[in-house]
Amino acid sequence: MDHFEGIVATLLEADGYWVRRSFKVNVTKEEKRSIGKHSIPRPEIDLLALNLAKNEVIAFEAKSFFDSSGVNFNELSATHDVPEGRYKLFTSARYRSIVFSRLHQDLIACGMANANTEIRLGLAAGNVHQGHAGIIQDFMQKNGWPFWSPDDIKKKVTALAARGYENDASIITAKILMR
Repeated sequence: MDHFEGIVATLLEADGYWVRRSFKVNVTKEEKRSIGKHSIPRPEIDLLALNLAKNEVIAFEAKSFFDSSGVNFNELSATHDVPEGRYKLFTSARYRSIVFSRLHQDLIACGMANANTEIRLGLAAGNVHQGHAGIIQDFMQKNGWPFWSPDDIKKKVTALAARGYENDASIITAKILMR
């Protein structure tokens, strides 16, 4: 498990979500052909965040990119008929539609969703290319997708320090740093 994903999972849980990590979607051979890549591995969602009260699942992609230039708007907002690059679910509507349809079926089969459960895409970014946070926020909001910028994540981690003691590395680290 990626440690950044673990921190984001803790933050989602603090916001009232049940979280499942590294969820593999069981796309069929026919669906792979429809995607345009007949031999792709099963798509993996970094974090599935289920909110029972809203009957929604957010398929969160967690991109730390701490030692890089960060999430780049041009890569995130590109459009591709056949999925390619780092942001396949964001950049290929056909891929996203097929994967989310199968994901919905998979979640129903394992008792984690019902026919009315809404599935949305989301992004948590530990680092964003300089000057891109605002345009990424606008792009994500226009699509109805939650976006946690580095500043949002920092605020959420800081809020963990105010919580009662829990034996969780993210919460303990927040308490140590905020003393």
